[in-house]
Amino acid sequence: MAHEHHDHHAHADVDWATMAPLLESQAELLTPMYRRIAGWLGERGARPGLIVDAGSGPGAVTCVLAEAFPDARVVAADGSEPLLERARVRAARLGLADRFTTLAGELPDALDELEYPVDLLWASRSLHHLGDQRAALAAFADRLAPGGVLALLEGGLPPRWLPRDIGIGRPGLEARLDAVETERFTVMREELPGAVAETEDWAALMTSVGLRVPVTRTFLFELSAPLSDEARSCVVAEFQRRRDKLADGLDATDRATLDRLLDPDDKASLYHRPDIYVLQAHTMHTAVKA
Repeated sequence: MAHEHHDHHAHADVDWATMAPLLESQAELLTPMYRRIAGWLGERGARPGLIVDAGSGPGAVTCVLAEAFPDARVVAADGSEPLLERARVRAARLGLADRFTTLAGELPDALDELEYPVDLLWASRSLHHLGDQRAALAAFADRLAPGGVLALLEGGLPPRWLPRDIGIGRPGLEARLDAVETERFTVMREELPGAVAETEDWAALMTSVGLRVPVTRTFLFELSAPLSDEARSCVVAEFQRRRDKLADGLDATDRATLDRLLDPDDKASLYHRPDIYVLQAHTMHTAVKA
C-alpha cells in the first residue's frame, strides 16, 4: 500500500497504480521536508545499515532515505507490484540500484521475508490502511534490530491551499472538504478486514508493543504564493481528486465552486489564481527497540 499519498484518507479499494503519478508528484514536492525529517533522524543517532520503507508506494521517499543514509541498504516494501516497478526505475535513475531492493506483499506479513533485522523501519501513512494497527506495530517492532528505530509518519494537520474566502462560492470550502474526507476515513477504517478501534496515541501504542523512548515532532512544509508551475499542478491534481471522490458529500454550491476551480477557462480557477499556496504539517513519531 502506498505511502506517498498525502494524509488524505484513501479508501481501501484505491487503484494505487492509477494514483502513482499523483503520489510521485506530491512526494517530489514534499522532498525538502522528507530530507529534513531524515536529517533529524540522523541527528538523533540513526546510522542504519538496513532501512525498510513499509508501504513505499512508487519509492520517492524510499530514495530520499537512501540518499540521506548513503551507507545503508534500502528495501521498498509494498503490496502493489506496479508501484514497486516505478520505485525500481526511480532508484536506477538516481544511481541507487546497487543497494536498493523491493519486497512485494501485504503488510505487515511481507516483512517476514526479510533476511535481516531492520535498523530503521519507516512507515508513512501506511499503518492506517491496516485493520489492526496495534498488531501491525508489534510486527514492525519484531522486525527491528536491537537499537533499531521505528519512524511512523501519521497525523498532523489538514493541508491548506486557498484563503478562507476565495471570492466565489461560500467561504470555508476547504474546511467542508476536510469534514467529508474525515468521515470517509472513519468509514474506510471501519470497513478494513480485522478492523480494531484504537485511540490514536501513537507514542502509547508504540510503547505498548515494547518499544521505548517515544519522541514526536511535527514538521511544517510551506510554499508561499505565487506557486511554481510544478506546485500549481500538484494543487490542481489534488483538487481534482477531491472533486472525484468527495463531491457527493457536498452541497450543490460547493460542487459548483469546485467545478469553477478546476475549469482552465475560468479566471477564478486554480490554473490562474495568484493566491494559492501550500501549507502542511506532518507529524513523525519515533521509538527504539531495546
